[in-house]
Amino acid sequence: MIGKIHSLESFGTVDGPGIRYVVFMQGCPMRCLFCHNPDTWDFNAKAKYEMTPDELFNEVIRYRNFIKSGGVTLSGGEPLMQPGFAEEFFKLCKRKNIHTALDTSGVIFSQKAVDVLKYTDLVLLDIKTADDNLHEKYTGQTRENNKKFLEFLQEISKPVWIRHVVVPGYTFEENRLKALAEYLSQFSVIEKIELLPYHTMGKFKYENLGIDYPLKDVKDLTADELKTAESFFILQ
Repeated sequence: MIGKIHSLESFGTVDGPGIRYVVFMQGCPMRCLFCHNPDTWDFNAKAKYEMTPDELFNEVIRYRNFIKSGGVTLSGGEPLMQPGFAEEFFKLCKRKNIHTALDTSGVIFSQKAVDVLKYTDLVLLDIKTADDNLHEKYTGQTRENNKKFLEFLQEISKPVWIRHVVVPGYTFEENRLKALAEYLSQFSVIEKIELLPYHTMGKFKYENLGIDYPLKDVKDLTADELKTAESFFILQ
């Protein structure tokens, strides 16, 4: 089994608790307007790394002393596009008591995705919007699986951190922030809500790929605007 990997980060500090080894998988079915990693979209693009689960684990274990207070995170792209690889890799990590986190959009909800969760300690679930009418416009996909994914995590009592990108003119609207906060309040498995300020640092990737940047007229979210957005949530 070969995993297609976009990039590796051996000293990650923002993708889960503690210091983490972060694996960014290749491929994503979503086309979010505010994505800053369009270079991960195409699963068929040549990946920087192609590894078996054992090869990746052998790379990770070299950093065990550094990540002992953290763990490993599978991110992307969308890691659940390669669920068999994710399951086998996480299984190896759990045999050595390494904490595992899955950073996902929840766009793929299948039995194979559920199998990965058996070896997942924490889910970092991206929620782009709580508005069903806007989700497909913003991401190219409906919100159906994202909702089912969070409901299932509640059902199995799996710890969740929510991530939500705050974008001026899109998700940075009082009514939308209030609706999201109200929606999330019903899920007791949510341990943390992270509001991520929109930025344009990924714009050059679109230029390199020859893709039109959809939010070219949108400015970065300011620190004051982020504080305003945070006021609608109970943030841990």
